[in-house]
Amino acid sequence: MYSTTPTNWLETNRKRWDERVPIHLASDFYDVASFRAGKDALRDFERAEVGDVRGKSLLHLQCHVGMDTLSWARHGASRVVGLDFSEPAVEAARDLAAELGLTPEQATFVAADVYDAAQAVPDPSYDIVYTGVGALCWLPDIQRWAETAASLVAPGGFLYLAEFHPLTDILDDATGSRLEHDYFARDAWVEEDPAGYVDSDTPTVHNRSVEWQHPIGEVVSALAAAGLRIDFLREHDMTLFRRFGALEIRDGAYRFPEDRPRVPLMYSLKASKV
Repeated sequence: MYSTTPTNWLETNRKRWDERVPIHLASDFYDVASFRAGKDALRDFERAEVGDVRGKSLLHLQCHVGMDTLSWARHGASRVVGLDFSEPAVEAARDLAAELGLTPEQATFVAADVYDAAQAVPDPSYDIVYTGVGALCWLPDIQRWAETAASLVAPGGFLYLAEFHPLTDILDDATGSRLEHDYFARDAWVEEDPAGYVDSDTPTVHNRSVEWQHPIGEVVSALAAAGLRIDFLREHDMTLFRRFGALEIRDGAYRFPEDRPRVPLMYSLKASKV
């Protein structure tokens, strides 16, 4: 439900994510065994839109267990740095990097709040700052996020964001066909729910979450105000998990049935520092 922001929102969310790290590592959704064997964790549209990363440095903000981060290293990034506020997630990412034979110079992971990224990461700037896929909803202040992210983009570099479309936050969970919530709501969404996008059967203790909606206009305006040039904004009719009961797997992703009108389920954008 919508609520004023609890004073302990950060610690509440951190406890939830800390507890779910081992659940995610053991899940079919993340399929860590296949990743170790060489499976790419990135989505096709991300690889196409980011382009060739060979020889470039890349910072991944809110990286969770680092599979996306390490996939960019596999694609040739000369140095990847992942940042997440969950210590267990960062430890898991470091373990994965070591298993893949990557040195700390090639793949570094830092435990810190994303708003403190400029002080926490080892380098002052990066060719690519990469983020998204369920990251922005955990942040109350998009302007502050944009200023932080933009400050870490090297001149001539860019920020790339792939994220779930905010329209999906206001549709009903069963069918995704009815408007149930306010698109422009600014209050926190506070919920007590053991279920997650990976596993709803494993018993958990820390089930409270605090999230925020961020309309696309707010995200784009914040990045522009932070001094980045918006190169593109694209919307996608697919998503990564069954957000709505009506979704079905087609062409390797979750989509609405072909006999239904399509709505955007994800979006991506690129913003450059000139």
